[in-house]
Amino acid sequence: MNPEPSFASPKRIIVGLSGGVDSAVAAHRLLEQGHAVEALFMKNWEEDDRAGYCAAAEDLADAKAVAERLGIRLHTVNFATEYWDHVFETFLSEYRALRTPNPDVLCNKEIKFAAFLDHALGLGADGIATGHYARIEHDDRGYHLCRCADEDKDQTYFLHLLNQSQLARAVFPLHDLTKPQVRAIARELGLSNAAKKDSTGICFIGERRFRDFLAQYLPRESGPIETPDGVRLGEHQGLAYYTLGQRQGLGVGGVAGGRESPWYVAAKDTARNALILVQDSQHPLLMSPGLDTLTPHWIAGQAPGAPPFRCQCRLRHRQPLQDCEILSADPSGCRVRFSEPQRAVTPGQSIVFYHGDECLGGAVIERGWPT
Repeated sequence: MNPEPSFASPKRIIVGLSGGVDSAVAAHRLLEQGHAVEALFMKNWEEDDRAGYCAAAEDLADAKAVAERLGIRLHTVNFATEYWDHVFETFLSEYRALRTPNPDVLCNKEIKFAAFLDHALGLGADGIATGHYARIEHDDRGYHLCRCADEDKDQTYFLHLLNQSQLARAVFPLHDLTKPQVRAIARELGLSNAAKKDSTGICFIGERRFRDFLAQYLPRESGPIETPDGVRLGEHQGLAYYTLGQRQGLGVGGVAGGRESPWYVAAKDTARNALILVQDSQHPLLMSPGLDTLTPHWIAGQAPGAPPFRCQCRLRHRQPLQDCEILSADPSGCRVRFSEPQRAVTPGQSIVFYHGDECLGGAVIERGWPT
């Protein structure tokens, strides 16, 4: 397989310039390779922007500085409507259903590799590039999304919903670099954002408390916090505001007097609107031998084989790959059994499948199996 085959010869490529150091160095590397490079800054959120929760204005200023330093044209576009319709509405509907969605996964599918790609092609580009840490390879079977050189930064988990046509038009120039190497290149170039802190969390939430943000859109429906044995520990603010495995922000420290082990969210009893907590991080209620998913997405366009078949998986970004067996897979979903029970299998989050370095695709988790 050959890495980044679509752009082996000089092309006109538009880089998604976010204002961060990764996309800046991605643009520089493409220039080094002889491509005709332009940049595009996407604004994806407007609600509460004036309150300073989203750093779009600062990021745009950084993107302009990078574009000027590199000598490339910078386009700007507002995808706030598309983001609201295709990402944020799904985000809210999942929380209303008491699931925990991952908006970054959907943003890549609907905005960065759909709306942005379409816009770039409309500007006459041959393809797009981003600062994602991932690798594209190609052979006679098609395009393959693979893990990058920096395992700690690998972002294939967030890119697993991409398809063949999107990968054919995309390039990830940082695929063979580590983050320290990226920062070193930015310093050598004299980029003003060389030491800029990596963005974390979701732009539209910013620095405010997640619970306060969500309360603007979902009503607070308080209820009891209990142990599995029914001992009342306190009161929660709404089941939607908590996720399985959560340890922080539960408000039950010291309920038994003196020092005690940490509490973890183990279950949501929707019938009684009760939040169930346990004190053992490996409690049986937190562990699952397998899970069921919603409709899977396969990057190749189909499953890698007839079930059952073995592969690896991740249930969250940066988790070490876990051995598993896909027992069944069809358009309605997958049944997956782990080689070792997994902790805090969370409905709404994604399970992403791998075979060695290659990301096969993934699916939204419907439910974990009880132990």
